[in-house]
Amino acid sequence: MEELAKESISFLTKSSLDTNGPKLGSLGAVFIMLKSALGAGLLIFPWAFEKAGGIHSAVTVEMISLVFLISGLVILGYSSSISGQNTYQAVVRDVCGPAIGNLCEICYVFNLFIISVAFLVIVADQLQKLCVSIYELITGLPESEMPYYWYTDQRFALFLLCLFFIFPLSVPKEISIQKYTSVLGTFAATYLTVAITAKYYMRPVHEINLSPLYSSGLSSWASMFSVIPTICFGFQCHEACVAVYSSMENRKLSHWVFISVVSMFICLIIYSLTGVFGYLTFGKNIAPDILMSYSGADVTMIIARLLFGISIVTIYPIIVLLGRSVIQDPLLRRRHKHTAVTKSYESRTRVALTTAWVTVTLLIAVFVPDISKVISVVGGVSAFFIFIFPGLCLIFVVQSESISLTVRYLLIMWGMITLFCGTYIFGQSTSIAIMQLLSDI
Repeated sequence: MEELAKESISFLTKSSLDTNGPKLGSLGAVFIMLKSALGAGLLIFPWAFEKAGGIHSAVTVEMISLVFLISGLVILGYSSSISGQNTYQAVVRDVCGPAIGNLCEICYVFNLFIISVAFLVIVADQLQKLCVSIYELITGLPESEMPYYWYTDQRFALFLLCLFFIFPLSVPKEISIQKYTSVLGTFAATYLTVAITAKYYMRPVHEINLSPLYSSGLSSWASMFSVIPTICFGFQCHEACVAVYSSMENRKLSHWVFISVVSMFICLIIYSLTGVFGYLTFGKNIAPDILMSYSGADVTMIIARLLFGISIVTIYPIIVLLGRSVIQDPLLRRRHKHTAVTKSYESRTRVALTTAWVTVTLLIAVFVPDISKVISVVGGVSAFFIFIFPGLCLIFVVQSESISLTVRYLLIMWGMITLFCGTYIFGQSTSIAIMQLLSDI
């Protein structure tokens, strides 16, 4: 485990991937893939099981999605080996051309931006429940009797958190805190899965006798596949997979297939356990954020809220750093063509971009507090990274490979299927998200 931690920290703290530097072993590669995939998406999976029409329908969608998830990882690893590039955007640009490369960068920034909004919505939910927990522990009164004060509102608490913690952590040029928090998100996700499973089996007798209402079954194919954006958000580790592949000691394609399959199946087990037992515990009464369904005085879930809250507060600055660098680097290059880029100019640009990022994401999180609507948008954009760009990469990369005509046609056909599925998922999830937002206005 010590060697595994060293590999993970070494990978995460490198400013750029050096092919001559330390290499990742198989265990380290799987660990980082899991760390990239397991996180806040776990909170919404039980709700997705209810929305899909029950356990059978949701697991079916998961298994179908798993084929495309693994396929996308394999295609990206293969494209990286052909192009020699070691980041997602660089692979897409090299294989598919500058125009699609620019689209990839735009989607990359937008995806990180919406993920930032989702993180703040989740933090606001946990702040609300933590306030309730403190009130119940101090007064012994239920949540329904808790008086409302403006200074106890979770939106005000979220503003203070952003002002005094998140913003100061996001401003620096390099986010060194990632060295110490790289395992926290995975630990929080694993703890939540174990806690939800244990809570289901440890229910009091009176709760077992009062079983919740469950979905009567699949209402439509549209409702079944409407949960795919949630699955995309949960399993998404494709942006990191190119960097992981290019850092591996053994970069044979067959070995990368093994890493991809193992990583996705471990994620499948963790997400499915959380979805199944969360859904069985609350049925149709499940909240979009599973932690909001549990009592504020539940100590086990208070720990889960604290773990997720701390994890998100420490990961948010890293998301800002990644998104900011994609925007800031072209600005600095353009400035450099006309005059020297001073440290003060770089600093002003960095502070301005960070301020705008944190402010806008905070405003959206305050006015769109429903995590399911945010995840719908994130999942739609995730379709680009899981389906659309891998499909395009496969179509382009096989054109230059010396393979039989039959195999080439089969690969191009699979690329087109992947591309079509991704386009459908993006269109459906985005249109649903827009209609939901308009209905609330």
